[in-house]
Amino acid sequence: MTQNKPKVLAVCGPTASGKTWLGVELALKLGGEIVSADSMQIYKGMDIASAKPTKAEMKGVPHHLMDFLDRDVTFSAADYVRLAHEKIREILGRGKLPIIVGGTGLYIDSLLNNVSFSEMKSDEEYRKSLYDYAAENGNEALYERLVSADPEAAEQIHMNNLVRVVRALEVIHLTGRKFSDLKIESRLVESPYESVIIGLNAADRSVLYNRINERVDQMVEMGLVKEAKELWKSAPMKTAANAIGYKELIPYFENNMSLSECIDKIKQETRRYAKRQLTWFRRNDSIEWVVIEDFSKKCEIFEKSEKAIAKYGIM
Repeated sequence: MTQNKPKVLAVCGPTASGKTWLGVELALKLGGEIVSADSMQIYKGMDIASAKPTKAEMKGVPHHLMDFLDRDVTFSAADYVRLAHEKIREILGRGKLPIIVGGTGLYIDSLLNNVSFSEMKSDEEYRKSLYDYAAENGNEALYERLVSADPEAAEQIHMNNLVRVVRALEVIHLTGRKFSDLKIESRLVESPYESVIIGLNAADRSVLYNRINERVDQMVEMGLVKEAKELWKSAPMKTAANAIGYKELIPYFENNMSLSECIDKIKQETRRYAKRQLTWFRRNDSIEWVVIEDFSKKCEIFEKSEKAIAKYGIM
């Protein structure tokens, strides 16, 4: 690694792969502070479904960009990059190592690749027409419009993330160009960091899926249904409304589905999300993958991570 750029470490991977634990352990070993890269952990009150670490799990390690935003506030990747750069500068100023931890690939890539988000005008009338179309025909129908216009962008956006689907279609409408092409051009400015990215994944996909199912059951035991109902009854949510674990329970609250059916839906959607996360991260050739055979062998996982990081002069 070059010596004139500050070093930043990142821990990424699919949900339930152990990112939070590893990030904390590396921070304790290396004198680091954590900057969350999770698009749902930013919101206040959304603790259980977003799997925010508890105080005990944090082990005294400072965590940033977590639990700071009201649920009715829209938050974009551009907002994240701006705030994350600020936090990284603060952490470096304290002589600590910034450790980016999370599963939101767009956040991590945009931050470490120094993506520039240009201030583009909006078309409120066109945007409203897209939301109206989704309300009348369903999210999937609107998503199919994005698939036709820009399949590369559609691959990286979930069909239920209306904010991003609408924005991508709006950008295409305003510029006459693909949203994905504009994103590529925005990466032309060199990153200010020398970054090392550790990626966690299970050797056997079924093991990861079993961990996801078990974690959803644990969330239900911890009070997920109560938390989701309180959020459902409270002020409208914007970006936060896309959180898996909340929207799937709405049919239960509206007496349209049984609780067990909704919980099964949460598990299914979480497994699908993990698959999309892996698809995203596998496109990044710079990720040092730590393939986990047995999640209970934490010492072995940590040692593999240490070896991967040591090659870059951080350990």
